[in-house]
Amino acid sequence: MDPSALGGAVEGEDARWPVEAARAAEAKSATDVVVLEVGALLALTGHFVIATGSNARLVRSVADEVERRVHDAGGPRPVRVEGRDEATWVLMDYGDFVVHIFSTEARDYYDLERLWGDVPIIAWRDPAVAASESRGGAR
Repeated sequence: MDPSALGGAVEGEDARWPVEAARAAEAKSATDVVVLEVGALLALTGHFVIATGSNARLVRSVADEVERRVHDAGGPRPVRVEGRDEATWVLMDYGDFVVHIFSTEARDYYDLERLWGDVPIIAWRDPAVAASESRGGAR
């Protein structure tokens, strides 16, 4: 799903770290990366970042890259990380946002986008890159 093509909410300062996490996930070859603004419905956190890794090794690699890139950009480290060993669903709790990195099968099964379908989608990608990819351009 390309969030920028859906006319989602524009990233704001409160979305800075979730957006950084999304960019890190995509840079490490995660697919279907989406940022959901869940704060209005869920008091515990403001955003979900959801991404897919095609295999367990990639799921772990994406989790490592997200943690590294967010921290290197001046952001927080996760308060808790669960599921890294199994690598079918890695949950990275940063407090203000939560990163979910799924295997393809787990993402299809849990379908968080359907569960949280009423929340805004944050347009986190560079509009020029999104437009190029929608026309079939290279990354």
